[in-house]
Amino acid sequence: MHIDQLPSSKPRCWLVTGSAGFIGSHLIETLLRNGQSVVSLDNFSTGHQSNLDEVRRLVGEQAWARHRFIRGDIVNLEDCQRACEGVDIVLHEAALGSVPRSIENPLGTHAVNATGFLNMLVAARDAGVSRFVYAASSSTYGDHPGLPKVEDLIGKPLSPYAVTKYLNELYADVFSRVYGLQTIGLRYFNVFGTRQDPNGPYAAVIPNWAKAIRMNQPCMINGDGETTRDFCYVDNVVQANILAGTTSNPEAINQVYNVAYGEQTSLNTLHQLLTQEIMALDSSVASKSPIYRDFRKGDVRHSLADISKAKRLLGYRPQFSVRAGLNIAMKWYVKQDVDVAAVPAL
Repeated sequence: MHIDQLPSSKPRCWLVTGSAGFIGSHLIETLLRNGQSVVSLDNFSTGHQSNLDEVRRLVGEQAWARHRFIRGDIVNLEDCQRACEGVDIVLHEAALGSVPRSIENPLGTHAVNATGFLNMLVAARDAGVSRFVYAASSSTYGDHPGLPKVEDLIGKPLSPYAVTKYLNELYADVFSRVYGLQTIGLRYFNVFGTRQDPNGPYAAVIPNWAKAIRMNQPCMINGDGETTRDFCYVDNVVQANILAGTTSNPEAINQVYNVAYGEQTSLNTLHQLLTQEIMALDSSVASKSPIYRDFRKGDVRHSLADISKAKRLLGYRPQFSVRAGLNIAMKWYVKQDVDVAAVPAL
């Protein structure tokens, strides 16, 4: 990772839920590189053992010895309680993402994102955890038309997923007020990066398109391609989590923050950037025009974050633009394909 050291070098015990996911695995990597002890929890419903294996290879066995993995599910309170034992700081990433998935299966989304979240809050409270940092979502802004998005101005949610992520913020605020648990919510805006899964019907747009471009297949764009997003490279998100977990600024506690780069990119521009990056790495790739289809139900038309609050209270300074992040991520995706192709068939 590109975070050389934590703001405070004091060793702590951190719990990372959703640790086999792409964000969770990056958090583990950074914490272990910086001498921290890590407990991690995952049920592999959307995460992958390969992500943990890559972290182990990158940090080395000595650092990996400070990591303890628990296979469990946040929907099960006992698993949450076991994971929180002896933990100082929780970084809660476990969730069922995807707006379309939540529309197709609202009960499944609620079970993980609402009941599971409440289980984690209860377990953290009972274990005496000092701080609870959680992945919130830009979907909370719903139909509010204002740009850039400011933390205290939200609209009505547009999907069951958005409802659950807003509910997380409400529960966290109540646990802060009623039980004194320090909480910080990080509203992620379209995070991307290495280890993000390109497969499955709910794959995020960047790994999904990267896979299609590598296979010389056209990318599918929902709408006219002028929909915009504030894409944020995963290292920026790791920085925000570490700052939230370690800040000593009393004003920064029990708050919700936008975590993004603070720049709008249209889907058409994203497609051009991805194609350029991959063609530069793989001479077998040819440029193909995207295929446009209907707008997707529950999608927000435009998104752009105001990140001034995170800068002011947390000291957040995102280092990686969309282009810089794509350059790193596409090298990883291309290398993964090469490595897989090099493995002989059994």
